[in-house]
Amino acid sequence: MVLEYIIIVIYSIALVLIFMYAIAQLNLLFNYLKARKKEDNAVKFDFNDPSEIPFVTIQLPVYNELYVMERLLKNISKLEYPREKLEIQVLDDSTDESLVTTAEQIKIIQEKGIDIQHIRRSNRKGFKAGALKEGLKTAKGEFIAIFDADFLPKSNWLYQTVPYFKNPKIGVVQTRWGHINRNYSTLTKIQAFALDAHFTLEQVGRNSEGHFINFNGTAGVWRKECIYDAGNWEGDTLTEDLDLSYRAQLKNWKFKYLVNVETPAELPVIISAARSQQFRWNKGGAENFQKMMRRVITSKNIPIRTKVHSLLHLLNSSMFTCILLVAVLSIPMLYIKNEYAHLKNYFYMMSFFVISSLIFFVCYWHMFKNIYGGGFLKFIKYIGSFFTFFSIAMGFSLHNTIAVLEGHFGKKSEFVRTPKFNISTIKDKWEKNKYIKKKPSIHVVLEGLLALYFVFGMYSAFIVGNQGGDFGLFPFHLMLFTGFSYVFFKSIFSKA
Repeated sequence: MVLEYIIIVIYSIALVLIFMYAIAQLNLLFNYLKARKKEDNAVKFDFNDPSEIPFVTIQLPVYNELYVMERLLKNISKLEYPREKLEIQVLDDSTDESLVTTAEQIKIIQEKGIDIQHIRRSNRKGFKAGALKEGLKTAKGEFIAIFDADFLPKSNWLYQTVPYFKNPKIGVVQTRWGHINRNYSTLTKIQAFALDAHFTLEQVGRNSEGHFINFNGTAGVWRKECIYDAGNWEGDTLTEDLDLSYRAQLKNWKFKYLVNVETPAELPVIISAARSQQFRWNKGGAENFQKMMRRVITSKNIPIRTKVHSLLHLLNSSMFTCILLVAVLSIPMLYIKNEYAHLKNYFYMMSFFVISSLIFFVCYWHMFKNIYGGGFLKFIKYIGSFFTFFSIAMGFSLHNTIAVLEGHFGKKSEFVRTPKFNISTIKDKWEKNKYIKKKPSIHVVLEGLLALYFVFGMYSAFIVGNQGGDFGLFPFHLMLFTGFSYVFFKSIFSKA
């Protein structure tokens, strides 16, 4: 009985933590709905007055971006802003032939009278954070706009963002990510689904109530003074953007999130690219929890509600650990439930997962409705999108849990960039991309075994107990089988 009680305790704790996270998401939904009714009365620079237009530096941190550099530079060079108050820094850590082609493209842009510099380093110390920090040393701008290589801001982007810095307390203006290849495949659709939830419910829900949010690494603008005041870029975590965001807000800088300003970008189209991105984001989140937890808790400048939301925000990625625990232990729990009648009351805990799932379902529906519109047919489409997303997200839980545990236990690893493909339609091809990781991780084997494990879970529904089976967890195990099978087969065959 000792083992059974240990399983019940671990399972129950994981369920409660997921439920707490769901309640926090529900609170963010209320904040989001309330914020949509408010008018934005923020003070802004009057760009009709040339004296109010500040100098801006655009930083483009890149590393081996052969397929998207031309597209990036052409797009950035079309941004509307007075030339005498704008400079572009291409922070190029590349080690391949893209160095030569990038230099050629930069020379063409310079001949048009645009202030653009090709800045190279002798090493990749600090990775992206190190490149941004190096560029900052010579940046002439009072404000620093940052774009990753796959982002394509619209021509009036600076006019939509920079004016908000008239408020001297604003340290960052962040915009919402768009997705130029949202409908390319199932993989891009579920990535877009997850990111849309973050960029609507979470960012608006936190920012509208004064809670901490994060600069998302790209498609935003920093006040240079804020970067220096917060301690500058640091490369000791894999999510340097989250790290600097928290240090800045702990120093009382305010962030302005613009949900109505969309900055299009390209989503990873093959699962190896998505896996590397997910690993970096989830491990970096755990690293930042370890780095920032004590500072947040002991800060005297922020209210209790903001501290709670901040800790849950930093623990976002750690929810995958809880999901994996619930998934793996759900099959032993199925047998315990049907073997030990005197433990029946413990199994009311199982309802926490159902309630949590319903909360996520409601929260994400409002996100979906805001993007695609409402109505019965859209709701039916949403049901399919939600359960596809939910299944595949759970299929990533082993991969992301490994990342989270490495982050919490301090295992260091290199910043692995997400390969870009320059793909926006189904006709575009990716197979010859030289940056694709050819060999799948050993973790893929475990994901395949977990898919088989949940086949056993579905089979168990028919044979447990003496009342003709127990099918309460059958839908859950079906979703887990679907998710892990998808991740396993896509990882083996490296298809979009």
